[in-house]
Amino acid sequence: MTYIEAVKDGFRLVHRNWQLVLVQFGMVIVSSIGFFVIVGIPLAIAFIIFGVDLTGLTDVKDIFRTIKEPSDVISRYLGLILIVIASLLLYIIMVVMLGIYVFGGSIGVIGKSLMERYLKFSMHTFFVEAKRLFLSLLGFTCIIGIIVIAVAFILGILGGGIAALVSFAQSQDSTLALFLGTFFSLILIIIAFILILGILSITLYGIASLSFKGIGPLKSLWEAIHYLARHPAAFWLYTILFGGYVLASFLLILLSYSFILIPVIGTILSFPYQLISYAFQTYLGLAVIAAILSYYYSTEISSEPIIESPISQPSAEEEATIQDTDVKDTMHDS
Repeated sequence: MTYIEAVKDGFRLVHRNWQLVLVQFGMVIVSSIGFFVIVGIPLAIAFIIFGVDLTGLTDVKDIFRTIKEPSDVISRYLGLILIVIASLLLYIIMVVMLGIYVFGGSIGVIGKSLMERYLKFSMHTFFVEAKRLFLSLLGFTCIIGIIVIAVAFILGILGGGIAALVSFAQSQDSTLALFLGTFFSLILIIIAFILILGILSITLYGIASLSFKGIGPLKSLWEAIHYLARHPAAFWLYTILFGGYVLASFLLILLSYSFILIPVIGTILSFPYQLISYAFQTYLGLAVIAAILSYYYSTEISSEPIIESPISQPSAEEEATIQDTDVKDTMHDS
C-alpha cells in the first residue's frame, strides 16, 4: 500500500464512522461537567471557608492577596486542602480512564471497519471494543509513560551537561561558548525531535498490533519496534501525517486570532469557530490514526500466511470400515 492509498483509506474509514467525532464531543462535555462537580464545588467551598469573595476577583493573584497568613490557613484547614487536592487527582484519573476507554473504542471500531468493509458504526460495537481494549491500552499507556519519563530524564541530563560545557567555555572564550552553545543546542533539539517522533510512531503501531493481534502490552511494544525495523517506510508515513496534522492545527489557531481584531462580532463568532475547529481537528486526528491502522493492516496482517489445519488421518476402525464398504461395492458391481 502506498502513502496516498493509506491516507485515502484513512479518510474513507473516518467518513464512514463519523459518529466517532460526536463521541469525542461527548467525552469533552462529560469531562467539563466532571471538573465542575469533582473539582469546582470543593474549591468553591474552600474559598467560602477561607473568606474569599469570588465576585471581585479578576486574576489568580487576587486570590493569594485576599488570603492573609497562608501558613495559618494551611495549618487550620489542612484537611480541606487535602480534600481539594484529592478531588483534583480524582478528576485527573477519571479523565485519563475515560480518554483511554473512548480511544480504545475508536481504535476498535476503525479496526473492525478495516476487517469488515461493509460494517456500519454502532454504539454496541464501540462499547464492546472499548471494553476489550481498555485494560491492554491502560497497561500499554503506563509502559509508554515510563519510557517518556526515562527519555525526558536522559534529555535533561544531556541539557545540563551542555549547559555546564557552555559555562566552562564562556570563562575561556565567549565566541567559543556561543558556537558550542548553538551547535549542541541544535543537536539536542534534533535528537529530542527524533525521539519524540519515534516514541509516537511506536505508540501508534503498538496500539495497532495490540488491536489486531490481541496480544499483551509489552509484547505489542516489541512487535511495533520490530515492525518499524522491517518497514522503515511506516515511520516516514507517520512523520508526514504528524507534520500535516501540526500544520493544519497551526493554521486553525492562526485563523482564530483574526476574530480578536473584530470588536463585537468577532467575540460572537469565536465560539462556533472553536467548536468547528475542534471537530475538524478531531476528524483529522482520527483520519491520521485510521491511515496508520490501514497501512499496518495491509503490510502486516493481510500479508500473513494463512495456517491451514492439518488433515486428520483416519483411525484403524475407520480404515476397516472404508475397506469393507469398498469390498461390498465391488461385489455389488460384479
